[in-house]
Amino acid sequence: MAEHDLTSRLAAQLDRHLVFPLLEFVQDRRLYPEAEVMEAKLRLLDGTNMVEYAMEIHRSLHGTEDVPGDMVARRKEVHARLKVLEAAAAPLVTFLRNPQLVQELRPDRQYNLHMLHQRFQARLKMDTMYSYGTTTNQILLFTMQIGRDHIEAMYDNAKFLFECGIYTHAAEYLYQYRALSTNSERSVSASWGILASEILNQNWDTALEELNRLKEIIDSKNFSSPLNQLQNRVWLMHWSLFIFFNHENGRNGIIDLFFQDRYLNAIQTNAHHLLRYLATAVVVNKRRRNMLRELIKVIQQEQHCYKDPITEFLECLYVNYDFDGAQKKLMDCEQVILNDPFLGRHTEAGNFITVPLRDEFLENARMFIFETYCRIHRRIDISILAEKLNMRYDEAELWIMNLVRSSKLDAKIDSVSGTLIMSTDHINVHEEIIEGLKKLNSRTYLLAKNIVEPAQLAQQAARGD
Repeated sequence: MAEHDLTSRLAAQLDRHLVFPLLEFVQDRRLYPEAEVMEAKLRLLDGTNMVEYAMEIHRSLHGTEDVPGDMVARRKEVHARLKVLEAAAAPLVTFLRNPQLVQELRPDRQYNLHMLHQRFQARLKMDTMYSYGTTTNQILLFTMQIGRDHIEAMYDNAKFLFECGIYTHAAEYLYQYRALSTNSERSVSASWGILASEILNQNWDTALEELNRLKEIIDSKNFSSPLNQLQNRVWLMHWSLFIFFNHENGRNGIIDLFFQDRYLNAIQTNAHHLLRYLATAVVVNKRRRNMLRELIKVIQQEQHCYKDPITEFLECLYVNYDFDGAQKKLMDCEQVILNDPFLGRHTEAGNFITVPLRDEFLENARMFIFETYCRIHRRIDISILAEKLNMRYDEAELWIMNLVRSSKLDAKIDSVSGTLIMSTDHINVHEEIIEGLKKLNSRTYLLAKNIVEPAQLAQQAARGD
């Protein structure tokens, strides 16, 4: 099922650090040769400061303890640069770690800059002499402009830490930078960095808050061009997949976001493959079945640009009423879900490995087939229905029995003939005529009342009553 793998399309819209979880999943599922995946990891690491991780992969890939000299030199360079950045941001970091001093900060960022400037101007020389000694760092700190440059230094340090894979500290500094900075562009960039860090730290509640914050920024900000704003929405939807398929309320969240006109337009314009995740969310979310009709319409409109077994399953069932085709696509859907890095997340319980979303998808998909089939048939052979549901006869019979009980369908199972009989409401002609006469009598009464009352009022007015 590698033909339906979306890793390359997804990676094109993600920060390189967010691509690593996808490659880990692909490597675990063995969709591609091991060496090919490891080579891809090394190419990604070329643009980061995660030199130790790159060395580890190089050793594993080539089966040797030796690493190229440029990697060793790069590691020294990273360590040296990190020390300089940490020293440049150290005075402000020290200040922010003091709760009493932090209480003096206000929402007014200009006030904060003035206050920081005064405090550092008075204390920098003493702090530098006792903390750093007579080193290059001391000279660097003395020559810096106090206040604003310290804040920008903290951003540079946070970004460097993120590139080193130290996401927790990077997020901490970026939060502090965003609270103090007056640079709007860098503040937005910090928000993207925080979102990526919280995703990689698997802090899903916090990540969802950051996702909503970025959405507000994207929807309200004046971009240089509509195309730029469209691209930001595409990025946001791709990053959101990590959250929506891990957060407990994610299945509602993805439907709420992706069905908004502006974001649905972005999908249809530049990210058709996201229909897979929207379709899956609608299928497994029983409370949002009302969105199915809108989803089918979008799938039909975009079938010339994108299709996979999940979208084709819905098209077969609700557009073509092709039950045999839907049954075949359902078998392919299982493999697509298992091999998708967002849909195929598994859990381990003892010696058993389960894929919750796969199980829910198949259960609800069978329900869709059953409901649609019953809607156009009165007497159904259970063996035929079992085949269309991709189940054994005894499993299908038990499943249908439980479904009839739970959903209170007006149907019964004939075990002798092995059929499911759907009851139909026969309309009694006499009752229909009587009901029609009642409605006609009521309308006649209202019509007569509307004619008589104005006439009576007119007569009373003429008599002068």
